[in-house]
Amino acid sequence: MERVRVNLGPRNYDIAVGDRAGLPAFVREVCPRAKQLFVAHDVAVTVQATAIVAALEAAGWRVGAFAIPSGETSKSLALTAKLYDALAALPADRATPVVAVGGGVTGDLAGFAAATYNRGLPLVMVPTTLLAMVDSSVGGKVGVNHPAGKNLIGAFHQPAGVWIDPTFLDTLPRREYASGLAEVVKYGVILDPEFFAFLETNAAAILARDPAAVAHVVTRCCRLKADVVELDEREETGLRAKLNYGHTFAHAYETVAGYGTWLHGEAVSAGMVAASRLAERLGRIPVSVTARQLALLTAFGLPTEALPAWGIDAQLDVMRRDKKSVGGELRFVLPTRLGDVEVVEGVPEVVVREILAGR
Repeated sequence: MERVRVNLGPRNYDIAVGDRAGLPAFVREVCPRAKQLFVAHDVAVTVQATAIVAALEAAGWRVGAFAIPSGETSKSLALTAKLYDALAALPADRATPVVAVGGGVTGDLAGFAAATYNRGLPLVMVPTTLLAMVDSSVGGKVGVNHPAGKNLIGAFHQPAGVWIDPTFLDTLPRREYASGLAEVVKYGVILDPEFFAFLETNAAAILARDPAAVAHVVTRCCRLKADVVELDEREETGLRAKLNYGHTFAHAYETVAGYGTWLHGEAVSAGMVAASRLAERLGRIPVSVTARQLALLTAFGLPTEALPAWGIDAQLDVMRRDKKSVGGELRFVLPTRLGDVEVVEGVPEVVVREILAGR
């Protein structure tokens, strides 16, 4: 088992990478006071979740469970209320951990319920998709969507621990796997040019889900994100905002197209290309920086352009409500070179319109 430590003082926790058979011992380690558990899982992994529940029960816990429908539309206040009902029926106490088994939607929704039920329950993340393993399960951002925008309702709630079993990826649909690779590429662009080069060189092995290549990708991404979270846990210095590279465009795509039309990573892929082209237009980077991203994302089978039918005005309206915006003024995370990005204010809206129009 390999561990990545997230150092946050009293909120320290480990990201453990190993076989899921070790999960009960890990939960006992990170939640020693727990007498019962609540497992919230994606219906897509019901078989695996059932086995996890049985293993936890065999280890001595009373376990409640709740199945979450797959898809971005599940990140809603309506489904959060149903989670609250299930927690109350258990009944959950302040020491009852919520074990979130699934992808980013499950982690965000179950994490938000854990953050807000009874003023906060312990949370153990068990991500089952690549995107959740390398991104959403780490860092404590949880929340649900609102019709006006993605993740507008949420909280910071660090997990007690994260357990990653890469073999979950063996049966992950190809589209879901590729979606996670967008976030993987993001880390190379914003923080680590050597890692980006590794992705370029090993793209075929990564697509083939070679165990050694996948293990390196997962652990490196977790370490890179942990480094940022340690320095800016609650997005107060601007450093953590860099993790949102491509996301201002991506959230607009997801909101306007309708949640679920694109997977999150697919929107991030096109959003990164748009952000890089915007940086080009502003004279911040050479064309080659965008070209390398475009080539790698294409190799991974990801979309690189939004659909014109989604409407420029509607997308801009969502962008003005983006969490990085201040007073309705657009702010973007833009590259300065491969391996470094900055939050840029005062971007002329006319230039953003040109990017959205594909010009």
